[in-house]
Amino acid sequence: MRSSYDNIRRIAVYCSASDGVPQFYNDAAYQLGHILGEEGIELVYGDGGIGLMRHLADGTLDAGGKVIGVIPRFMVEQGWNNPRSTQTIVTATMHERKATIIRMVDAMVALPGGVGTMEELFECLTWKQLGLHGKPVVIVNTNGYYDPVIAALDRMVTERFMQPVHRNRMFAVVSSPEQVLPAIYSATEWGEHMRNQARTV
Repeated sequence: MRSSYDNIRRIAVYCSASDGVPQFYNDAAYQLGHILGEEGIELVYGDGGIGLMRHLADGTLDAGGKVIGVIPRFMVEQGWNNPRSTQTIVTATMHERKATIIRMVDAMVALPGGVGTMEELFECLTWKQLGLHGKPVVIVNTNGYYDPVIAALDRMVTERFMQPVHRNRMFAVVSSPEQVLPAIYSATEWGEHMRNQARTV
């Protein structure tokens, strides 16, 4: 049964723009994109034209979906944008890019990636912890990639740097692209009142 998150129109996906990673990461990105396209859900992402980003966008477009790329101007000047994107939004800065993406979407998903992906993931988790948004967040743990990150989050709770409610209810972890939408639809309600839980004890 779907929750109040059943009206999902746009999903942000954070992932790597690196070539040369093991192919199964690219395959999972393509599969997630294809699922979004088939479901009529618009993909919002960083507009990268290589790596998991490209495979993600290709999957969405090949399924007849819409891809919205959000990218800072300096990256466009470097030729890092994806010319296949249905729509490209050019921002002045990285900060504006991230804020624009979060504002535009109904949920956020993190595929494997490097420090940029980690930064985006943790920023949207931080904003959620502070009650600045209540949107579902899903981590796709392909091949156990995020195991060390999840272990670090568990340690934050054990050593009281983070409250259990944030570890247990703020995000979901899945192992495959097929589990992403069910995790979003079943996400725990999270409103501004959760700001009261932001202070660790």
